[in-house]
Amino acid sequence: MFRKLLVANRGEIALRILRSCRDLGIDGVAVYSEVDRDSLHVRYADEAYLIGPGPASESYLNIAKIIEVAKKARVDAIHPGYGFLAENADFAQACRENTITFVGPSPEAIRMLGDKLESRRLMSQAGLPVVPGSRELATADTAATAATRIGYPLLVKAASGGGGKGIRAVYRAEELPIALEMASREAGAAFGNGALYLEKFLETVRHVEVQIIADHHGNVVALGERECSIQRRYQKMIEEAPSTAVDDALRQRLIEMAVRAGKAADYVNVGTIEFLLDEEGNPSFLEVNTRLQVEHPVTELVTGIDLVADQLLVAEGEALPYRQEEIRVRGWAIECRISAEDPFNEFFPSVGKVSFVSEPGGPGVRV
Repeated sequence: MFRKLLVANRGEIALRILRSCRDLGIDGVAVYSEVDRDSLHVRYADEAYLIGPGPASESYLNIAKIIEVAKKARVDAIHPGYGFLAENADFAQACRENTITFVGPSPEAIRMLGDKLESRRLMSQAGLPVVPGSRELATADTAATAATRIGYPLLVKAASGGGGKGIRAVYRAEELPIALEMASREAGAAFGNGALYLEKFLETVRHVEVQIIADHHGNVVALGERECSIQRRYQKMIEEAPSTAVDDALRQRLIEMAVRAGKAADYVNVGTIEFLLDEEGNPSFLEVNTRLQVEHPVTELVTGIDLVADQLLVAEGEALPYRQEEIRVRGWAIECRISAEDPFNEFFPSVGKVSFVSEPGGPGVRV
């Protein structure tokens, strides 16, 4: 078992990981920026270290500083949480080079699956149906040719990253040039890579994802599906498990496809295989998220599995303590994301001071 672990994150997910560390007898190390000095995760941790000023680029995204603190604290492992460096292959590589265990997939898997074009190619080779799309767009002319072949409506999508960044819907050919320009600019700013591709825009679909976990011994287990169709600006707003649109036969098919995807990528640790379901319930592979998801609690509630604890066990080299046939989904769980938006400005994100909060409580409630 790890002796000491650093959580390279803040807020809710940092606290969630630190709690699992405490349950497992692992000393938890927190990091914080100057503006997060009084945050709960800092007070909850066994040790805490300042890593820089408020801007994330100077603190939570500063790989060199986090590695420096990890070595100073003499930790055995780093858990990235979600967001920030969670899907950064260079960070995972830096951990490896400094003999620190990265609690997540290998740098090679993160890099390969983070490239949407490469992951689409890999999954197609593995026999998974893939949403129709294009290769990387070299010029505006190749984009126009690909768009004609795929057919409108379509999506212009960033080849890297996620979280709804670098995506534009296009319904007519005359909209394509400006969509390409805007998506490339946004993707470049968010991910440092403005590469784009086209994907058929399937409008009447459901977005369903399957949680997987894999160990270093070749075992890949799917922990059921989550329904994520209610979204706003390509951001999931409500997640539930199980999906009301998935029957037993489709569930088994999704599980088989997700396990096949994990094995095709030589995947280790937790990940999410995302699918689109058309009106007939036919699934198509969308992408892989190579990290713990924000919505992981709904899977934990219906399976009784502690995903964070199992992440740590897998990262240590232990085999999964369960097999696919032992997984049982019981009950139903839902997670809601609260957003601050301005109704007088087309519901754009808005910031401000929270003056009152009343947290719900009771059995099965997590905030």
